[in-house]
Amino acid sequence: MTIHFIAIGGAVMHNLAIALHKKGYQVSGSDDEIFEPSFSRLKKHGLLPKKFGWFPKKINADLDIIILGMHARKDNPELLRAQELNLKIYSFPEFLYEQTKDKKRVVIGGSHGKTTVTSMIMHVLRDAKLNFDYMVGANIRGFDTMVNLEEKNKIAVFEGDEYLSSPLDLTPKFHWYKPDIAVLTGIAWDHINVFPSFENYVEQFDIFIKHISKNGKLFWFADDEHLQKLVKNNNVDNKAYLAFEHKVSEDGKTLVKFDNKTYTMSVFGNHNMQNINAARLVCLELGIKEKFFWESIQTFEGAAKRLQLIKETESSSFYLDFAHAPSKLKATINAIKNKNPERKLIACIELHTFSSLQHNFIPQYKNTMDEADIAIVYYSHEVLEHKRLPALPEDYVKESFGGKVQIFTDAELLKDYLAKQNYNNTNLLMMSSGNFNGIDFVDFANKLI
Repeated sequence: MTIHFIAIGGAVMHNLAIALHKKGYQVSGSDDEIFEPSFSRLKKHGLLPKKFGWFPKKINADLDIIILGMHARKDNPELLRAQELNLKIYSFPEFLYEQTKDKKRVVIGGSHGKTTVTSMIMHVLRDAKLNFDYMVGANIRGFDTMVNLEEKNKIAVFEGDEYLSSPLDLTPKFHWYKPDIAVLTGIAWDHINVFPSFENYVEQFDIFIKHISKNGKLFWFADDEHLQKLVKNNNVDNKAYLAFEHKVSEDGKTLVKFDNKTYTMSVFGNHNMQNINAARLVCLELGIKEKFFWESIQTFEGAAKRLQLIKETESSSFYLDFAHAPSKLKATINAIKNKNPERKLIACIELHTFSSLQHNFIPQYKNTMDEADIAIVYYSHEVLEHKRLPALPEDYVKESFGGKVQIFTDAELLKDYLAKQNYNNTNLLMMSSGNFNGIDFVDFANKLI
C-alpha cells in the first residue's frame, strides 16, 4: 500500500507514518514546517521530506490513499490535486478505525486525564507481555512511538480526543473509534473555537456514548454531574468509579489503600488516583488479574509533560505539565501543593491554545490558581497574531483569573523574574501545551535549582 501524508509533521501524524512504514507500507509526506521531536524521528526512518512545502507533483494516481492532517488547510495544493484525482482521503482517526475495526477497541475520552489513563493501560499491558495496537498523545517510557499498528494484534488502545479530525472531516476524533470498552474521565468545557457553547461541547460526549458497540462497556467518573446525566439518558452497560483512598507519607510517597493492602505509587495527586482506578477497570475487563495490575501500576512514572519531574533537590522540585484547560490547571496545582504542603509553590501557566486565548473563555480560569503561593500567567502577543485572535488586555486577564496573579507577555522578562526567586523549600510548576517561546526546560531547571 502506498500512502502520502499531507502535514506529516503533526504529533500523531508523524508517529502514524512511522508505524505504517514499519508495517511495510510505502510512505511519503509533506509539510511546510516540522519541529522536534517529529523532525528527528522522521529523519531516522527516512521519512523526512527533502524540502518543506506543498508539492502537487507528489500526488499521483499510483497512491492508494491520502492521510490528511489538521494542520493543512482546505486550499492546500496537494489536497486539491488529490481531490482532482479522486484519491481516497482519510483523516487519521478514520484510518485508525479502518485498521482496527475487527479488533477489540479501548477508547479513553474526557476533557482531562485521557493521556494518562491511556498510558497507564499501555504500561500494564506491556508488563503483561500482551501485543496491542495503540495511539496516545504523549511519549511514554518503554514505547518508541506514540502509534502502533500490527496485523496480529487483537486489541487496540486509543486516546479519544474530541477535537476535529481534519479540515475536510469535521467529526470529533473520538466519534470515529466506536469502542468496545470506553472510559470517560469527566467533562469540562474546552475547544471553544470549535464548540462555542458548553451544551454543544457536552453533546459530543453523548454522541461518543451512543457510538459504543452493542455489547460494549463504559467506565465513567462518578462525581462528574454531566456524566451522571449522560449515562442516565443512555442505555449502555456501565460502571462508575471514584478516586482511590490515598495519603502522602512523610517522605513524600503516595500510598494507595485497596482491599486491605497498601501500594506505593510513583505518580501523585487526587486526579491520578482517579486515573489509576479507570485504568484498573479497563485492564480487568481485558483479562488482567487484580494482583498483576497493582504490581505493575506501582512502576508507572507518568507520560511526558504530565507532572513530569524535570529536576529535584532536597528542598525543591521543578515540574512540567501539559495542563492548559481550567480543570487541568486546578488539579495539577492542587496535586503538587498536597504532595508538599510545607513548600512554597510557584505556578506558571502559558495561555497557548485557541480556547485559552479567547476573550470569552478566559473567565473560566477564575480562582484555578488560588492554591499557588506565586501565580503567574504568561501569553505572547505574537501567538495571538499568529492565531489571528484579537489582543488580550493584561488587566482583563488578571481580573479573569482572580487572586494575586501576575501577568507576563515577554518570555525573557518571565525567565528573569523566575531566576531571581529563592528556591529553598520551593516547588516550581510550569504548565503549557506549548514551550514558553522556546524555553529549554532541562537547561532552565539546572540554572534555577
